[in-house]
Amino acid sequence: MQNITNEIIDQTIAGNEQAFELIYKAYFRFVSNVSYRIVNTKQEAEEVCQEVFITIYKKINTFRQESSLKTWIYRVTVNCALKYAQNKTKENKNMVAYDEENPIASPVKDVREKMDDQANEKLVEKLLNYLNLEQRMCIVLRSIEGLSYKQIADVLKIPINTVRSRIKRARQAMIAFRQEEVSYEL
Repeated sequence: MQNITNEIIDQTIAGNEQAFELIYKAYFRFVSNVSYRIVNTKQEAEEVCQEVFITIYKKINTFRQESSLKTWIYRVTVNCALKYAQNKTKENKNMVAYDEENPIASPVKDVREKMDDQANEKLVEKLLNYLNLEQRMCIVLRSIEGLSYKQIADVLKIPINTVRSRIKRARQAMIAFRQEEVSYEL
């Protein structure tokens, strides 16, 4: 990820499209991955990404540079993904089928590794789909994106103890779901 300086941020605030493009290039993969993990389909993640960068472009002037740009972009991404997911839930109560494609192409691997990766990815998606949206966001930000509890609390604008309890409940739910699935397979 390219280092985005305060100067680039200031230029973006002033309307410099080339400076905004640097931010876009530096954070696109990150925004794409976070969005995908929250909404769980490539097509929906693309829509969320588009909304995220439109929001960033329109609201970069509200970024006070008190936190890091990455934390602010996390917050924008999570908010857009949450809003999208809530609207999707209202539109359609039935679960949407998972698009089998990965959001980001991986390097060529041998067939066995690819199959293992696909099986693991499907398991992760099943487990994430089992969680409610609040738990899923906390797990994605902690376990997949590597944020600290404090950073997650800042991004989601919730108390740190709420983050802890959501992650604990999410982990318990995933363990129970996995045990239930294994006993069903036997």
